Amino acid sequence: MQAATNKFRQLMQENSPERETRSEGHFRETEARLPYFLGSRFKLPLVDNISSYLGARNPLAKQVDPRTESVWLLDNTAYRPVHPYPHKPQPFQAEFVAAYFQKNTGKDISKAVADIADKIGLKAQGGDEKEGERRIAERLQHFMDTIAPARLVTIEFPNGRKRKLGPGGRSAVSMETIVGLGEHKDGESIKIHTIPPELLPHGPMTTYFADPDGWLVISDIDDTIKRTMTPSPIGILQTTFVDEPEPIPGMPELYAEVTSSLNPNWFYLSASPYNLYPFLRKFVHEHYPLGPLILREASWMNVGGFLASLTQGTEAYKQSRMDKIHGWFPRRKVLCVGDSTQSDPEAYGDICRKYKGWIKAVFIRKVVDVAEMNNTDKNTDERFQKAFKDVDPGIWKTFVDPRELVDAVAKLKAT
Repeated sequence: MQAATNKFRQLMQENSPERETRSEGHFRETEARLPYFLGSRFKLPLVDNISSYLGARNPLAKQVDPRTESVWLLDNTAYRPVHPYPHKPQPFQAEFVAAYFQKNTGKDISKAVADIADKIGLKAQGGDEKEGERRIAERLQHFMDTIAPARLVTIEFPNGRKRKLGPGGRSAVSMETIVGLGEHKDGESIKIHTIPPELLPHGPMTTYFADPDGWLVISDIDDTIKRTMTPSPIGILQTTFVDEPEPIPGMPELYAEVTSSLNPNWFYLSASPYNLYPFLRKFVHEHYPLGPLILREASWMNVGGFLASLTQGTEAYKQSRMDKIHGWFPRRKVLCVGDSTQSDPEAYGDICRKYKGWIKAVFIRKVVDVAEMNNTDKNTDERFQKAFKDVDPGIWKTFVDPRELVDAVAKLKAT
C-alpha cells in the first residue's frame, strides 16, 4: 500500500523536464521489461505486518534480534535551533534515521541478475562477465532483503549514553529527533554504535556538528559528482549495478577548493532510494568531503521503481528536504550544486525565491556527454532563465568544466 502511494505521489509530482527526459529516454518501456518483484519484502509475521500500521506508538514493537536482523543507521548533522530573538545557544539536536532488515532473506536473484546483464549488454562489453554479474548481485541484494517493521534498536553514544530508536513503520524506517547531544565544536563529529554493535553491517553512523552560522553546501550526487547517466535508463543500470562508481572529472578538486575556501558543512541530497545508501556513502567517502546523505525513504521492490525514483517527482522531493535543512540552518550561507539532467535548476530556483538571501550561489553542471540530452532543451539558456526567474543572475552559474568555477569560489570566500 505504501509503495503504491509513493509511486502515485511521484507520478503526480512529475514536472515538464522530467516528462521530457523520461520520454526521450524511453523510461517507461524499459521499466516495463525489468524484473518487477525482486524480494519477499512484505512476507512478514502477521503480528509485525498488522502492528506496523501503528507507527512510532506501536505497543507490540520488538527489539532487533542480532541473530536474524540488521540495522542501518544513517549519518546525520546536529544543529542548534535558532530563535528570532537573542537567546543563549540551544543544545545540539539531530534527526536520527534507522532502517531495519531481516538477514539473508532475499530470494534467489539469478534471474534478475541475468535480466539486468542482458538489458545492458554485459556479454557484448567484453571484460570479466562473472565479475560484472557478481557486482550486479551484490548491489541488487539491498533491493531484496525483507524489511523488518515494528522493531526497536538501542544506540550508544561515545559518552556511554544509551537511547532507543524506533519502531519503524510500514517501510521499516524510523525517524526521530534527539535533543541534547552534548557540547561540541563546529565541524566535530562522533561515531554512534548499536547495542550490540554487530547489528550494523555497514559500520557505525557519524553525527556531524554544525553551529548556526557559517557556510553550508547542498550537493546533488548523480551526474553532479558521480557519473550516473541519469537521462538513460540503460546508463543508470550500467553505472549503478555494474561499473565501479566514477567521480565527475574535476569535481573532487573543486570540492576540495570549496572546503579550503569556505570550510562548510556538507549535505549530499539525492533522489536515489535508501537501498543505495551503502553504495553511495562509500563513494562519497572515497572522493569528496564528508557529510550526511539524504536519500528517498521509499524502498523499492523492483528495478523499474528505482528508475522512477531517480526521474519522477525529484523537484518536489528536493524542495521538501531543503525546506527541512533551512529549518535547521536558517542563518547559514548556502552554496547549491547540481546538474541539468533532471530538476536541480528548478528546485534550487524555487528555494532561492522562497528563502530570499539564504542561498548565496548555485552552480549547475551542464551534462553534454549523454546522447539522450541531445534532443532536449535541458541545456538551453531559456530553460535556465525560466528556472531562475526573479533570482539575482549573479547568484547562479552554469558550467561544463569545474575549472570554470575557480573565480566564483574565490568570490564566495570574500562574502
